Amino acid sequence: MDIKFCTACGSPTQQKIPCDDDHVRSVCTNCGQIHYSNPKMVVGCIPELGDQVLLCKRDIEPQKGKWTLPAGYLENRESVQDGAIRETFEETMAKVHIIEPYRLFNIVFVDQIYFMFRASLLSDKFGPTNESIDVRLFDEKDIPWDDIAFKVIKQTLEHYFHDRKTKMFPFKIFDLH
Repeated sequence: MDIKFCTACGSPTQQKIPCDDDHVRSVCTNCGQIHYSNPKMVVGCIPELGDQVLLCKRDIEPQKGKWTLPAGYLENRESVQDGAIRETFEETMAKVHIIEPYRLFNIVFVDQIYFMFRASLLSDKFGPTNESIDVRLFDEKDIPWDDIAFKVIKQTLEHYFHDRKTKMFPFKIFDLH
């Protein structure tokens, strides 16, 4: 992503490879500030209650009207665990406890990294928010597989239900193409 204007002094930037670097960056034409554009970190979780998982139906684009696990962009000064807990609450009003890291997906073609946790619901209190028009617990057999919002979420759920059969949930890293 080209950064057109310097965040330090407001002058235009130009695309070039800075000294001692190997990537093209946006460099200020006035003060020389180097601007970096890095992948976005998305954090979320698989909220569990008994044998069910909590999904939310998106009320925002992209994929409005499709089902997903609660997840969203990590904020500055926020740990990945705190981000996953916050995103879950923002999308479902549910409070969760992080169990363990579960999946990391490198989605290079959209400059994103998804970091998903297993989490336990602390209560059965949850519901729609301004980001979700519906929030429900699902048994595996009832997951709306054809209406899952994102490929990464579908893969996370498929892996989870496969691993649940053995009760072993190893942390793994995948590249999504």
